[in-house]
Formats: sequence, C-alpha cells, structure tokens
Amino acid sequence: MLNQRYRLYAIKQFRIDIVDEVIGENDIVVRPEYLSVCEADKRYYTGSRGEAIMAKKLPMALIHEAVGRVIYDPKGLLERGTKLILLPNEAYEEDPIIKENYLRSSKFHSSSCDGFMQEVVVLQRNRVIPYQGVDPEVAVLSEIMSCIFNAVEHFEQYSHARKNSIGIWGPGNMGFVTAVILKKLYPNTKIVLFGLDYNQLGYFPFVDEKHLVSNIPADLMVDHAFECVGGPGAGNVINQIIDHINPQGTINLIGVSNDPVPINTRMVLEKGLTLLGNSRSSYQNFYDSIKLLEKYPDVCRYLQTIISNIVEVRSVADMNKAFDFSISHPFKTIMKWEI
Repeated sequence: MLNQRYRLYAIKQFRIDIVDEVIGENDIVVRPEYLSVCEADKRYYTGSRGEAIMAKKLPMALIHEAVGRVIYDPKGLLERGTKLILLPNEAYEEDPIIKENYLRSSKFHSSSCDGFMQEVVVLQRNRVIPYQGVDPEVAVLSEIMSCIFNAVEHFEQYSHARKNSIGIWGPGNMGFVTAVILKKLYPNTKIVLFGLDYNQLGYFPFVDEKHLVSNIPADLMVDHAFECVGGPGAGNVINQIIDHINPQGTINLIGVSNDPVPINTRMVLEKGLTLLGNSRSSYQNFYDSIKLLEKYPDVCRYLQTIISNIVEVRSVADMNKAFDFSISHPFKTIMKWEI
C-alpha cells in the first residue's frame, strides 16, 4: 500500500515522501484525525536541536501526539471508524524489570522513527487504544497525560506515605496536566503551584495555592515536588525545589534539558532526597489517561483551556502555519488533519 509521509528535511521545510507500507495481520491501518504539536517537535522544526542532531534525525515525519480512526483491520476485530489513541512508543521486547519506554531497543515516533504526520499510519494492534465519549481534540492530549501517569507511577513506588503537600514548578502545558491529574488522584493533598508570572498562574484556578518563584515565603515547604520546567533554567528550579522540600521527599523530574544542569547535591545528601527521572510512557499509562478522561468530564473541560488553536491542515503550507503559530503561543496547538 502506498502512503504519503510528510517529512521535515530542513529547518521549517516539509516534503512529501511516498512509502510502500507492508501490512501484517497484527497491524492496524489508522487515519490520523487530530495531531498535537509538542515542544520536541518545535525544536526539530526550528533547528534548535543543533546541527549534529538534525543531520542524524532528518528527514523525519514529526508529531508523536495523535488520535485517529480505523480504516483497516486485517483481523476484522476493530470496526472501520473506531476512534483510537495512537501510542508513539514501539516496544520490541518485554523485560520483567524495565518498562517499555525505558528499554534501549524501543523506538519512538518523531524521534527514532517517523512520526504521525502521514496520510495513514500503520501500527501494531497493541499500539492503539480505542476510546469513546471524549472529544478528539482533548483525547489527543492523552500522550502528555500518559507521561504524567508514568511519573505518578514512579512517585507511588518510591515516595514515602506523607503526602500532605505537593509542589509543582512550571505553569506550562506539562505543569497544567500534572496539576489536573494530581488533584484527581490526591484530593486530600494540598497542590502548590510555582511559576514566573501571574498570567500563567491564572490558568490554574483548581490548585490550592500559587506563588511566584521570585517571591516564595522562606518557611514554605512541601513534602514532594514535580519539576515541569526543563531547559537552561532547570538547574535553578531544581535547586529552589531542594530549598523548599522537606527531608526525604521525592523530586520528580519531568522537564527536558538538552544540556547538563548544576544542582546542589550537598543538600540532596543532607535531606536524603530522591530524584526520579521520568520520560515518555507505557501502554498502561495511556490506558489510565483515557479512562480518566472518560470518567471525569471536568478534566476534559480543564484541558480544553490549554488549547491555543486548532489549525485545519490540508497542505504543506498549513503545516507551516500550525508550527509557526505554536512557536508564538505558550499552550497547545492542535492540527485537524485533513490531508
């Protein structure tokens, strides 16, 4: 079957490549319906990953956050038109200890293989999850939700039982989704948000307390923390968390930094802190995400507030329009895929 893949081949330049797809009996052919632009996609689009990485990765189809509909199931188990969450992590082995998203043999769409900017996508049937009762432009946010469920899974495994308060540093997309999920999973825990400016903090009416990072009371302490900033400022954020976390708390690292960041290891030792690294997600994390959306309509309503724009995409020019818009707006840009 011939398929069109829309690949980034240079900074801000897409091209159409024709690929002959091989469809096995364990595959599902999916028509992408809504695609969400991630920070990682924007870094490729603008070339900010650096020349060496760009030369290694490109040409490559972008986007790893997507939902779609079944157009063909060789086994006939899924009806045509069934709505699906698309999982970007391709796992090729199982390990009794290591999760699929941390196995070095796994591949990830829009990083180590083509992403979902395609006319159709061929995925193994264990890489899709049916859903219903959720608007697709919200369901497409299940990927970022799954990353938080992955972090919560680690948090539950390694944190102590005292969870009177949890701090979230970073009021962007990741921080927002983290706050929404933690409020549902820990309704009796005080959720404290820390950010740079009042405008972004205003998007979080459901948290218990909000503070500017430039004006945190000296005696304010939290039992655990989630770092959702990343980038060049991650070191300062992590060190601030170390200052405002109680002994033996966990610091859950979610923000991505391309360069090493300095942290105050002396106080990590003195306080007996645990730093947990979190990246991507597993099938179960996706399943938990969509079930949360199906169960709680208020979560869907909250997530709709971080959708900056939905861009109808019918051409390569529309793809550029969507990515350019995403660069200048802080929250999520969604592509309604009508290629």
